[in-house]
Amino acid sequence: MSLDAAVAVPFRDAGRDRVGEGAFVVALSLDRDWFSPDQAKRVVDVAAGRGLIERDGNDVIAQFDPTEVAVSEDFAPDESVLREQSVFERVLEAVVAAGVEKQVAVAAINDRQRELGVTLEAAAVLYARRQGVDVSEAAERVARDLREAGVD
Repeated sequence: MSLDAAVAVPFRDAGRDRVGEGAFVVALSLDRDWFSPDQAKRVVDVAAGRGLIERDGNDVIAQFDPTEVAVSEDFAPDESVLREQSVFERVLEAVVAAGVEKQVAVAAINDRQRELGVTLEAAAVLYARRQGVDVSEAAERVARDLREAGVD
């Protein structure tokens, strides 16, 4: 995947699995000329959202082995790496793929959110599970986000 390769390159160039976020952005924008600095910051956000990296202060840490990602000499990512699906969108996509009409699912998720007073993502995960759709990865992400926000 293009995102995996784009994220792997700054770590590979540095020879480490932990680099400063600023250095990561510079590697993608100025060193490689793949993205503008703002777009490179978006890549960081997308990669964090996908679990490819973890932020730790001013550093980003690879959550995979960058040396295991195949990157050809002429590789250049396209701008599609900047478009991240939110947790909600990924859960909704899974529910629709399981046969639930999209409008029905969205309405039910919105109702669940209002009833329980939870985030849209949490409501989507609860709805998906009630429909028998496995969204374990999204559920873990939502639970982690809730814990980080101080909600137990």
